[in-house]
Amino acid sequence: MLRYDQVMIEEAKIQIFEKAPVHKAVLSQAAPAVAAQMVVLINTLADTYFIGRLNDPVLTAAVTIGSSASFIMLVISSLFGVGAASAISRALGRKDYEDCRIYSAVAFWMGFAGAVIYAVLLFLFLEPFLSLCGATGDIFEPASAYVIWLVIYGCCFGVGNPLLANLIRSEGSSAVASAGVALGALLNIVLDPLFILPGFLNRGAAGAGQATALGNALTVLIFLIYILTRKKNSVLSVSPKHLVHAKRVLPEILSIGFPSALQTALTVVAVTALAKFTSFYGPVPVAAYGIVKKLNMLPLYVVIGISNGLMPLLAYNYSAGNEPRRKGIFRFGVTISVSFAVICLIVYEIFAPSLSAVFIKDPETVSYASGFLRRVVVAQPLMAFCYPMLIQFQAMKQVKAATVCSIIRKGVLDVPLLFLMDTLIPLYGCMWVQPIVDTVSLVVELYFYRRIMKNLQLQAVDQHQSGRSSEEIPG
Repeated sequence: MLRYDQVMIEEAKIQIFEKAPVHKAVLSQAAPAVAAQMVVLINTLADTYFIGRLNDPVLTAAVTIGSSASFIMLVISSLFGVGAASAISRALGRKDYEDCRIYSAVAFWMGFAGAVIYAVLLFLFLEPFLSLCGATGDIFEPASAYVIWLVIYGCCFGVGNPLLANLIRSEGSSAVASAGVALGALLNIVLDPLFILPGFLNRGAAGAGQATALGNALTVLIFLIYILTRKKNSVLSVSPKHLVHAKRVLPEILSIGFPSALQTALTVVAVTALAKFTSFYGPVPVAAYGIVKKLNMLPLYVVIGISNGLMPLLAYNYSAGNEPRRKGIFRFGVTISVSFAVICLIVYEIFAPSLSAVFIKDPETVSYASGFLRRVVVAQPLMAFCYPMLIQFQAMKQVKAATVCSIIRKGVLDVPLLFLMDTLIPLYGCMWVQPIVDTVSLVVELYFYRRIMKNLQLQAVDQHQSGRSSEEIPG
């Protein structure tokens, strides 16, 4: 154990950040994060699976549309959690442990406040929000029930779950963060059939929301116990006394977390717009799109897990000035990410009908889902590169690059392309939007990365020359 600023930091964590072989460092942080994301994925698929067992496309469509409201919880958690996580890892790199405590406490309480505000606003404007998302006719009532339980009653837990996971992962405790997320997700999986199916509580869409909210609550409880019982062995804190520093650190947290939050928010707009376009063709295509979204989450969640594992390593080594190690960590992470996405692309193209039929037996829904999936999945290898690159920009505190790339990937192109592609190829053209957008995003990200690397090299040369000039001046 190493003592810094009256906090005992585990030496193994410092070794992982600074000296462990790149592949070992990445796998030690990314593997638990990916494992947790897989449990979360199974948890998400369980909602669709058990709702699908009712064999009612209207209920499947309701959960699909209602899930748009849950994305805002991710926006709030990303704004504070991702921003603080990057700041904490960089503070670790410069050995400033008091700032780590301040960043974590401010992020926690600001995230809690944001969750309360969102829950109140959604309660007041639930009907127009769901109508905007495409909840019309028979879909509205079950979608409303799902959102009330998952988001309005469970908002603080839905925000706190990923926010606290990011904070805990930022100090190198990826396994702990992943275990907490996994336990909450497993509770949801156990509760889903009990709450949803007719043989038990028969709550339908409302039951799916209730089960998820309880799973999130368990995760938040686990994380808070972990932080509160390890004050002497952790740089994290949730003490409200640190809020006196909010004015100083909040701008940094928000500026770093803003690109992730913005991308998530724009994803809500894009997904909502796509669901709206799909709803013009009836509830069956909406249900099919919901199934495709779930299947598409496998490569997405793996990439998110890898990126979550990369974030603290990239931020720490950037702050510590170890550029060769930072580059090696990024290259290895992206290699794993893209390789898995390519495997998913091949499997999904071949087995699209069989995979769609797992969730619902309705032949028409399966037919739509198969066609949608084969188009959407083309974007996955591109996404597998774009997402880690965005995380790297945030880790390096490159706010402008991260923000511009977030807007391009989700926002500027999506909605106009939806109108164009739906006109050119009715319904199915909408599914080509994401591959087109990710292609453009990749080109823009590579452009920014080359500029950033060039600037860093110039700064290094200037510092070297300044150092030599100082040495030549007689003392």
